[in-house]
Order: sequence, then C-alpha cells, then structure tokens
Amino acid sequence: MDFFDAPGEPVTVHAPAGTIIGRRAGLVRRFLGIPYAEAPTGDRRFAPPVRRGRLPEPFDASRHGATSQRVPLFATTTIPEPSIPGDDVLNLGVVAPAADDDRGPLPVLVWIHGGGFLAGSPASPWYDGRAFARDGVVCVTVGYRLGVDGFAPMDGVLPNLGLRDLLLALDWVQENIAAFGGDPGRVTVAGQSAGGAAVLALLSSPAGSGRFHRAVSLSGGVFDVGPDSARGLLERLGHRLGVPPTRTGFAGRTVEQIQQGVIDLRDERGGGDGLVLAPCAGDDLLPVPIADGLTVHGHDVPVLLGATGDEFDGGLGQEARAAARAAGTRLTDALFRSACARTAAARRRAVAGTWLYSFEWPSPVLGGAAHCVDIPFFFDVLDAPGIAPALGPNPPADLATLMHADLVGFVRGQEPAWARATGALGDPAREYGRPGAALAADTTGVFDPVVRAVGER
Repeated sequence: MDFFDAPGEPVTVHAPAGTIIGRRAGLVRRFLGIPYAEAPTGDRRFAPPVRRGRLPEPFDASRHGATSQRVPLFATTTIPEPSIPGDDVLNLGVVAPAADDDRGPLPVLVWIHGGGFLAGSPASPWYDGRAFARDGVVCVTVGYRLGVDGFAPMDGVLPNLGLRDLLLALDWVQENIAAFGGDPGRVTVAGQSAGGAAVLALLSSPAGSGRFHRAVSLSGGVFDVGPDSARGLLERLGHRLGVPPTRTGFAGRTVEQIQQGVIDLRDERGGGDGLVLAPCAGDDLLPVPIADGLTVHGHDVPVLLGATGDEFDGGLGQEARAAARAAGTRLTDALFRSACARTAAARRRAVAGTWLYSFEWPSPVLGGAAHCVDIPFFFDVLDAPGIAPALGPNPPADLATLMHADLVGFVRGQEPAWARATGALGDPAREYGRPGAALAADTTGVFDPVVRAVGER
C-alpha cells in the first residue's frame, strides 16, 4: 500500500450520488476519487462541467482519483504533489470520523489545492484530513481543471472553467455530505496559494452566495487577469505545439502535451509569463475584478486569511529578512501579504468578521517562513511523507497542535480569540511560531509594511 490508497476495511455510504465504498481505519473513514462531474473529455473538454449522474454501480472509493496535473511545475516541489493518470479528474475525496458523532451533523472543510493554477494535486499526503476527522470535522479535497484547460480565455470557451468546477463540487457537497456525517449548513471553503486565491475569487463572486458559510485563505493572493492577458502565452504555446491558439487547435493536443508546453515556455522565458492563466474578470462569475467584488459580496461570510512571513523571499538570514520586510515591497509582500490587508480593507463594512494571521516559523531547510510550510501545521500532519525534506527532522509538534486547533475552532463556527482586522495601520493579527516568542502571540501592526506600501485605506 502507498499513500494513493486508503487503508483499512471496506465501509459503505449510501448518498444521493450513489453507493460509495471507502475504507475505515481506526477513527477515520476515507472515500477517495469520487467523481462529481463527467470527465472533461471529447466535446466536454473546454466546456462547463456537467453534473455527474447517480453512480449506477457501487463505487470503489479506496484510491485517489485522477489528477488534472499531468506534469508537475518543477522536478522537486515543497509539497508532495503526485500526478495520477485517468480521465475522471473532476473528483473529490471525503475524510470523516469512523462513527456517527453524538453531537449531530459535523462541520465541513472543503480544501482547494494550490499550484499557481497550473499544477498541484488533491492527492498530496499533506492534505490528508485525518486530524480534522479526529476532531469532529468532515474534510473534503477537490480536484479541478488547471492551466489552459481550466483558465485560458479563448473564443468560444466560457471563462473560468476551473472555478466552475469548484462551484459544482460545492454543490455536490451541499447535496451529499450529510450521508458522510457532515452538515451542509456549515461548510468552510479553504485553500492555499492558488487555492487560497480561488477562495477569494469565490468569495467575491455573486455565484458563491449560499454555497459556503466560512472561508479560509492561506497565502492566497488577489489574482485575476483581463481577457487579453494570456493572448501572448497562448500564441507562443500554439506555435510550439504546431496548432492555432484556439479551442479547436488545443483540443488536438493532450493535456500532457499542453502542460509540458507551458512549462517549457516558462523555463525559456525565466518565468516571465507569470500568473496569466488564472481567474479572469469580466464574465458572469467574476463580473468585476476580485478586489472590487470583495467590497460587495461575501459580507455574511466570516474570513480567516494570512500568509507566511517570507513566502518566496527566504534564505537571506534573519537580519536581512527583517530589513526587507520593513519595506513592504518584496515579492512576498506584493503577491501575498498585501492581499491580506487589501481583503480586510475591502470587507471593513462586512457584517461577518475578517481575521488575519502571519506564520513566522523559519524552516531550517528552506531558510525562513517559506511558502507552503504552514500547511502541515494547520493540517496537523507532521508525520506525513515529505515533511523532513521541507521542515527538517524536528518541526515543533506543539505549534501544529495549536494552529490546527485554531483552524478547527473557526470551522466549527467559533470566533477567533484575536480582534478583527480592517486593513488599516495597526491591524491585529495572530503570529504563529516567531523565534523567541510564544507559539502564538496576538499582536498589532505585523501587516503595516504592506499597508503603507499600497496606501492606507
């Protein structure tokens, strides 16, 4: 058995979607690779997702399903991100307590993986929801279309197919999660990096209303693009693949060929194309830019968001990192930390609160509080594969216990212990793991450098 498989004995759930056979091990039930939409192949490729009908036969949910990622972004990634072949990439996994809870239906966490909207995998062992199940939360991980297939603006293609996949997955949760012990009236959507950005996009969209009730964005920027932003990339990609940069042209190449072509272009241009395959403003889902949508939508949804202290700016040494942070103009600040302040400012009149955090524990391997290293703490999976190469041999388990408890409390509906944020100077936040300080310290002003850099609102 490897981490693609769910361990344990068979266990059956009868849901509106059909009969689903997962595995029970100890206090946890896992149901993996459940299709929530038809496979996006043939005429369904580059088309809106089609709801999967009731499964005609009992479905074996003992193994992770196919992933949209066929080619990883890099040969080595911080998070283990397995690519799994197959057509049914629009699938999800459910990890739930092994027995019915005497407290009634349980809160639900729906997790969206990152990967720059180009890659990433919901099958990562860092996303295993066993600690959430242990603590009375049903955890759902979702796969969605990536890159050209999920986010390329092309004539004759409805924009934001990847976001449309996520919305359909949230509909599946509403309809089916009660069969797994979850409460469809207490759904928190959460994600990291591009997944966190997708959370903010859904929060800003009129289409998100009613599909989730709380939101968590870990290192999620406000990433949206105009319809012409990817034109140059698509033209260069079409030339490389020998096809016109159109729906018909790209449909003549496999997902693997297209993803490899995008990565080859990135390598040739030194990453110059950036996040041009990302949520696109100007359609029915995102009628206005995300930053503008956040000022009017999702104001009844409590939001927890934050970033790591260094993201992509580690390796400088503690004093140099501190000096760079004080300016508020690093790549880390522009892409991630400023999005926290901007989101809080956009929501300052919201009925529901906004709470900020900053993850400060420096990985001895990566040099600083780097991008992605907070995930296994929030998931409380410090024993997962790939932890030591990213975090060293002895990451602080007590920090994971505390951070996971904070996230579980939020998902359960509790208000965080620290004060709400408004996006202004002196905003409160919770700092996790700052060297020489308590495991968690409620402080003010940690986001002030980026507030000053973008202008106080």
